[in-house]
Amino acid sequence: IDGIRYTVNETKPEEFEGVDIALFAGTERASELFAREAVKRGVIVIDNSATFRLDPDVPLVVPEVNPEDLEWHKGIIANPNCSTIQMVVALKPLYDRSRIKRIFAATYQAVSGTGRDAIAELRQQSILQLIYSEDVKMTNAYPYRIAFNLIPQIGSFNEQGYTTEEMKMVNETHKILHDPEIKITATCVRVPVFNCHSEAVYIETEEKITADEAREILRNAPGVKVIDEPSPSSGRSYPMPIDADGKDEVFVGRIREDPFVETGLHLWIVADNLRKGAALNAVQIAEEMHKRGLIKR
Repeated sequence: IDGIRYTVNETKPEEFEGVDIALFAGTERASELFAREAVKRGVIVIDNSATFRLDPDVPLVVPEVNPEDLEWHKGIIANPNCSTIQMVVALKPLYDRSRIKRIFAATYQAVSGTGRDAIAELRQQSILQLIYSEDVKMTNAYPYRIAFNLIPQIGSFNEQGYTTEEMKMVNETHKILHDPEIKITATCVRVPVFNCHSEAVYIETEEKITADEAREILRNAPGVKVIDEPSPSSGRSYPMPIDADGKDEVFVGRIREDPFVETGLHLWIVADNLRKGAALNAVQIAEEMHKRGLIKR
């Protein structure tokens, strides 16, 4: 990149000697094999896989939400799932105003969350369908065509009919907010968008939070950008994936009160799943650890 030469070494336990922080962004298998080997050599591991997220000895951290959990790390810090990260960034400031009792979430997740093959597949299928009117039958990244389609399954199903992605949002939110009593349900959908996840989130709080109050709270929240001017004359006043692409913030709009439930509130949440949903959050964890003096060497 820009004429700079980089050396890429094979991952081996001895390669971690003298390293302060290691950002793990590989498979669960790689994390299982090498994370604890790195810790033995004095390395702080920030892991982006699902391997350690629910381990009670490993903090699961979003710096805007629960940075204090970094204080009790034992060498490994887990980076949460992308859809969980953007949701808790938006919900934590409201939770601090009044405890959230219930969360309903529906996610609209971009193909970049699956990887480069999925991006290429959406591009190729879109061209074949739109330009050549060919019925696309060949798939690789997904079990069904993704172009001009929605797939209401991300991950495998459990016995109750929920997918692994949906249960990640439940279990990780409980851990990050330190509140396992929150009633959470989610439906996660893969959509034909190249990048940036969107979420329709409904919450019920113990005390009423008005829409205007929620907007004010979120405008002053770290890492959040509110795009929400709901007057009939304001025109388009809500965030979309094209607004979040390449941005660090979590965007929130469509904030409105439930007309039937006194303490109900609706939100629309959009973020770049490759940045705040993955790489950026990991880097922010490292920055927060430096800020707190937790990097000893």
